[in-house]
Amino acid sequence: MDYQRLVDCFRTLALQAGDRIMAIYGAEDFEVRAKSDASPVTEADEAADALISEGLAQAFPDILVVTEEQAASHAKGADRFIIVDPLDGTKEFVQRRGDFTVNIAYVEDGVPLRGVVYAPAKGRLFYTDAEGRTVEEEGPFDIAAAGSTRPLSVSTPDNAALMVVASKSHRDAATDAYIGKYGVRDMTSAGSSLKFCLVATGEADLYPRLGRTMEWDTAAGQAVLLGAGGKVVRFDDHTPLTYGKPGYENPFFIAYAPGVELKEA
Repeated sequence: MDYQRLVDCFRTLALQAGDRIMAIYGAEDFEVRAKSDASPVTEADEAADALISEGLAQAFPDILVVTEEQAASHAKGADRFIIVDPLDGTKEFVQRRGDFTVNIAYVEDGVPLRGVVYAPAKGRLFYTDAEGRTVEEEGPFDIAAAGSTRPLSVSTPDNAALMVVASKSHRDAATDAYIGKYGVRDMTSAGSSLKFCLVATGEADLYPRLGRTMEWDTAAGQAVLLGAGGKVVRFDDHTPLTYGKPGYENPFFIAYAPGVELKEA
């Protein structure tokens, strides 16, 4: 795999999709429909999906591409594939809260090796470089050429005073009870895959997710966190969270900076 070409393509498509999303986000009104699982989908999801899918098909015609909006046509995974959530955090988008992202990741043998997470409303762009190290690019962003970047590294956690990030739209009593097992200095909330990115930057130490997610929700964020030295494990047995599972559905999981003393479920 030519990782430099892969990363360049992911970055370009994420920025282009972000522009398309923000054009719709800035409109006075936009269409919102309910999918079969009752989750919302907007014209921005579909426009970004079409743009990214077409770009990836042209650039990497021999690699399976799985996107949230087309996943039903890819019931069986592959040894390597690209997985996309064209607009992660649709609820945040609809409520105009800004915590939504474009996610694109490359998975090989169950591991997300490269990924990009772009939060267009927040002006934050995270990705793994060709060597697999995670960086955050400084804006404003030029689609044609990458700007200056800073390398990211997870925190060195203090288990008596952890910074915890949790979902903005999916907090529940079980999550709060699990967080209560730790020594917590403070908590913050974020939408979409930005939670992984906050652990990657060292802005948080721990992100537990005790709720339903799909692989396209997490693959790019996990790639970003792994490239910054972090880990993502299953909630039940603390083994690595892997990809290409039946139906692309995730179990509960924990994302964290090494050094956090994980508690049992």
